[in-house]
Amino acid sequence: MPFLGQDWRSPGQNWVKTDDGWKRFLEEHSNFVGDIDSYCHVENNVENNKENLITNHNYDIAAKKRKKDFLNNNTKTQYFYQEKWIYVHKGSTKERHGYCTLGEAFNCLDFSTAILDSRRFNYVVRLLELIAKSQLTSLSGIAQKNYMNILEKVVLKVLEDQQNIRLIKELLQTLYTSLCTLVQGVGKSVLVGNINFWVHRMEAILDWQQLLNNIQITRPVGKGMTLTDLPLCLQLNIMQRLADGRDIVCLGQVSSELQVLSEDRLLWKKLCQYHFTERQIRKRLIMSDKGHLDWKKMYFKLVRCYPRREQYGDTLQFCRHCHILSWKGTEHPCTANNPESCLVSLSPQDFINLFRF
Repeated sequence: MPFLGQDWRSPGQNWVKTDDGWKRFLEEHSNFVGDIDSYCHVENNVENNKENLITNHNYDIAAKKRKKDFLNNNTKTQYFYQEKWIYVHKGSTKERHGYCTLGEAFNCLDFSTAILDSRRFNYVVRLLELIAKSQLTSLSGIAQKNYMNILEKVVLKVLEDQQNIRLIKELLQTLYTSLCTLVQGVGKSVLVGNINFWVHRMEAILDWQQLLNNIQITRPVGKGMTLTDLPLCLQLNIMQRLADGRDIVCLGQVSSELQVLSEDRLLWKKLCQYHFTERQIRKRLIMSDKGHLDWKKMYFKLVRCYPRREQYGDTLQFCRHCHILSWKGTEHPCTANNPESCLVSLSPQDFINLFRF
């Protein structure tokens, strides 16, 4: 009985197994059954052969259709299995063909779960922002869809817990600006998929932005101790833990007492010294009317000129010995005598640079 299957020797062609061995079958859409007899030499089973070939062909079409429908419609879940670590190979070997791409790493590592961890949330958001700025077109179609799925989960999380609102607003604005440039500039040549589908995604981004703008922060019901109930020294100590000057300014708008603390010169001096080097600070000195250094104005000027220092509770790490990428604290099969000494923490930018060949 003949069997029709996809040929691994010649992609795109079908082969028929006969008593004389495998023979190539040239499929014609206009006369699919008419050419079957010339490839089947079993005279007594010609009709059965035709029926089996057509049945197998229909099964093959149905399987391809189910796979296509799954990829197109399963937009709420990630398609790839999530791994705890991946091997980053940058060239072909006997064991592995090709190289690992940014899209493959983005699909395989579990970023959907990472955003639920407060230690990893800011890391993932920063990575999404960097991809939106310059790496979106380097992602495959599945990776681009996965990117939008994770972004939607991030927005839903922020809408639920009402935290990191400004951070996500900036991310959405960066992504929307990039998509506007890509759609209006070169369009389908860089974005995988129908251009109308990307326009629909841009509309979804605008809807998310509107939802974030409409958030009304609810005051806690509890009547326990608040920040303003603490001694001034403790309030100032807490404010010194804030890494973003905009948060300090917003906190100072809560009350007159906090407004006074938010103008503390030592507070802004420490913030400048935390984010920037002494050389950078010396280049941007600003004097106040009283002849003192205006550390607050210097901070916002330095932010416009230099990148701020990034610090995350949890990061991805790369093993220099076995070239495995994983989240910090995740064990991986390393053959080094001292695996801990081979691990290097990666910033979001370092993660992207890892896949630049």
